[in-house]
Amino acid sequence: MSITRINPDGLHKSPAFAQGVLVEGGRTLYIGGQNGTDASGAITGDLAAQSEQAARNVLAVVEAAGGGQADIVKLTILLVEGSDVMAGYQASSTVLGDVNAAVTVAMVRSLGRPEALVEIEAIAALAHVL
Repeated sequence: MSITRINPDGLHKSPAFAQGVLVEGGRTLYIGGQNGTDASGAITGDLAAQSEQAARNVLAVVEAAGGGQADIVKLTILLVEGSDVMAGYQASSTVLGDVNAAVTVAMVRSLGRPEALVEIEAIAALAHVL
């Protein structure tokens, strides 16, 4: 399996994300939206705490399928309106590191749980079979 980060000339080069990611071969894992939910189902804390927990949840799903941080190729991050995008990004980066995935960030009025401030969904490209 190969993963190629695509950043065409003429487009902004971001240190945080790739403009596109080409995956050839391997398996694809689709990770449903993860809030900052702990093992008991509780969501607590500010945006940074919730972003960090949501990122841990994403990574836990990837690892359960036999992958790791480098296998994450797409992130979709939903933030409640008025949230500080950089605070959420910095907190989730402490868990996910520099994944350099294709990223979409959107502000929404609310999420499925009223106390949730962030939701992160992901796609990972996995090379090997469990």
